[in-house]
Amino acid sequence: MQGDLKILTGTSNPELAKAICNHLGCQITPALCETFSDGEIRIEIGDNVRGDDVFVVQATCAPVNFNLMQLFLMLDALKRASAGRVTAVMPYYGYARQDRKVSPRAPISAKLVADFLTTAGTDRVVTVDLHAGQIQGFFNSPVDNLYAAPVILDYLRQVEGEIVIVSPDAGGVERARAYAKRLNAGLAIVDKRRDKPNQAQAMHVIGDVRDKVAIVVDDMIDTAGTLCAAGEVLLKNGAREVMACATHPVLSGPAIERLCNSPFKQVIVTDTVPLGDKLNACPKLHVLSVAGLLAKAIHNIHTESSVSVLFV
Repeated sequence: MQGDLKILTGTSNPELAKAICNHLGCQITPALCETFSDGEIRIEIGDNVRGDDVFVVQATCAPVNFNLMQLFLMLDALKRASAGRVTAVMPYYGYARQDRKVSPRAPISAKLVADFLTTAGTDRVVTVDLHAGQIQGFFNSPVDNLYAAPVILDYLRQVEGEIVIVSPDAGGVERARAYAKRLNAGLAIVDKRRDKPNQAQAMHVIGDVRDKVAIVVDDMIDTAGTLCAAGEVLLKNGAREVMACATHPVLSGPAIERLCNSPFKQVIVTDTVPLGDKLNACPKLHVLSVAGLLAKAIHNIHTESSVSVLFV
């Protein structure tokens, strides 16, 4: 076992960090996170961490670059303060969608973020539902990619009526199949043609959704274009009711307006990304917490127990 357990947080998702601490029965270690008048970030750890097992909770959601830089500086400060081990707990891993070259002269941004994290001083990374699982291979240190499925599945088991799990595109079939298997439900796929980034056109449904509760499952909701198009085409194909669930509610651009005007009865998300005023702006949103899941992972890592038990 490492030294004492310490939990720190930046400014991206302090409520989630507090909830994690409540599960663990500890307090957040104080840290000064301010911005100088010229926009530079000031970080100062407020307690002795020498030899301790430190976990920094920081989702790299919007403003992505600011939250990433804040995390890098916190990791560097902890490294220079002689922390025994530093783990970056990133409920949402920013830039995860840029995991490969999509054009001849494009960066692989997810790899660059991994390099920055390593250089800044992290010994381990804990994240939830990486958009691309191969990002784990971008690190030369342990990466625990947790799944929010158990949290979401517990809620979906309360849904009344015959359900069918729907993947909004071909790339999400594996995820949807896992949900369908655990719920003993049917599986359907929405065939989608993407014309340009953040714009998608749903074409038709592969599978039987008639007179069933169709639940669209995805890892994140960004502009909600894909999701809402899927909801419309499912109703046209005879679904009795449509719901949606996703781990990361990024909800950028017109997402809130689209969800409010969508046919979805409910949109289930987790608190990997803080919603703030967006939650009040869209009554269809229902937030489940992954604090318990992250707390168990942190406890098991700290006590050198198996983390894989959380993947069952």
